[in-house]
Amino acid sequence: MVDGELLVVRARASAERAACPACGSASARVHSRYVRRLADNAVGGRPVVIELRARRFRCGERACSQATFAEQIDGLTFRYGRRSTGLQTVFQRLAVMLAGRAGACLADALAAGVSRSTLLRLIRRLPEPGTLTPRVLGVDEFALRKGHSYGTILIDIETRRPVDLLPDRATSTVAQWLADHPGVEVICRDRSAAYAEAGRLGAPDAIHVADRWHIWKNLAEAVEKTVIRHRALLREPEEPGPVHPVPPLETADPEPCSAAEPRQSGRLSDRVREQHAAVRSLLDQGVGLRPIARRLGLARNTVRRLAHADTADELLVGRWSGRSGILDPYKPYLHQRWSEGCTVARRLFEEVRERGYPGGESVVKKYVHKLRETFPHDNPPRKSPSVRDVTGWITRHPDNLDDDRTQRLKAILARCPELDRTAAHTRAFAELMNNLQGRDLDQWIERVRADDLPALHGFINGLGQDRDAVVAGLSLRYNSGAVEGHNNKIKMLKRQMFGRANFDLLRKRVLLAPRARS
Repeated sequence: MVDGELLVVRARASAERAACPACGSASARVHSRYVRRLADNAVGGRPVVIELRARRFRCGERACSQATFAEQIDGLTFRYGRRSTGLQTVFQRLAVMLAGRAGACLADALAAGVSRSTLLRLIRRLPEPGTLTPRVLGVDEFALRKGHSYGTILIDIETRRPVDLLPDRATSTVAQWLADHPGVEVICRDRSAAYAEAGRLGAPDAIHVADRWHIWKNLAEAVEKTVIRHRALLREPEEPGPVHPVPPLETADPEPCSAAEPRQSGRLSDRVREQHAAVRSLLDQGVGLRPIARRLGLARNTVRRLAHADTADELLVGRWSGRSGILDPYKPYLHQRWSEGCTVARRLFEEVRERGYPGGESVVKKYVHKLRETFPHDNPPRKSPSVRDVTGWITRHPDNLDDDRTQRLKAILARCPELDRTAAHTRAFAELMNNLQGRDLDQWIERVRADDLPALHGFINGLGQDRDAVVAGLSLRYNSGAVEGHNNKIKMLKRQMFGRANFDLLRKRVLLAPRARS
């Protein structure tokens, strides 16, 4: 039956007997009948309501504490439910995947309205997921409130599923969890001393594996420190370019302007020309000055001045047209440096400032831009690579660099022997890590110690503090890279709950979301 936008389905139970939920005995004695209204999945964009004629039965067992009970239909109803089992399952999955507000919006689009508070309550009522002790456990921190409070996420490395969330990253908390869940054989972690101590206390027989991503990150930081020490050699030496003849001063200025000539370009002149054309067009149509002022949003005196001028050039010639600029005394020097091949606006600004220029850098930049358009150079100088650029080139796989970056890196390494040796050690460590040759770590450390590279020496001193875990991380196939993906998922789930949801709600969502997806 269709009732406006609502689709109503009338039904009744046909079973002769029903089982008592308290004692489980079947009964055929009907006590009473009543109508239940159940919301169901929408059909054709219309919300559906099932009007179910249900029955109450008398329990025949004298010892049963429940005298009467309501019958439940498998796959359709549940106790105290005001929606069908199918719709309840849909809402539970929406709640786990999208939380309150986003889930409520999607439910409205599916013609099954529900409030965001109801969806959050559904998450809290979901049964606690069972926790299985993994053989290979990944441990990492995540931010509950970045910079203030952190928790710990535990991942099954073999199945890449979250195992549990802990409310903090304290050593005692992680150690207690490991003690309560015996059977962990391998612990993949970062190089945090807190997690290392927790593993030794809670699972003393487990093998510790340092995460390769964190090891490589520490090496990249050491490379960056070395690049910073030699940043003066990153700039390519200036090569004398072709000397262009200096044009005469009258033709070199890209904007010659005299007091008797109107400006031909610029924001003010363009606006005056547009306004003059609009006013003259309306005057030709017979519109008065006041209506023109109202239509164009201009003052009447402005409209009168535009109307009395035959051309826009009459309004653009005045005492401001040929006024000398603050940069004019320094333009001959800029022209000379431009012809010599210096086209960097920042460098030109510093040079004219040393010669007494009192203005700002933006004026010089605008004028250099006009010079670049009027007198382009065949080979403009390239921007010097930054410290971050060079660090990325050294720590990146050579196959992932294009020819230009490869040649620039070779030139930098040729100018700086320390960076060349640093790059060679970095490539050797990358091969050692990619090929899982942790047994060769000591040889690599000896070669680094033979070089005068303080930043790399600090890196290998840090490796020595956690040597066994580092060697295992460079030798075994286990790695906690899956933890980083779950950290990103936690960030997304927190954003959906606007960062104000409690820890228990976040924990259930993290543990149940993968299962809702399967």
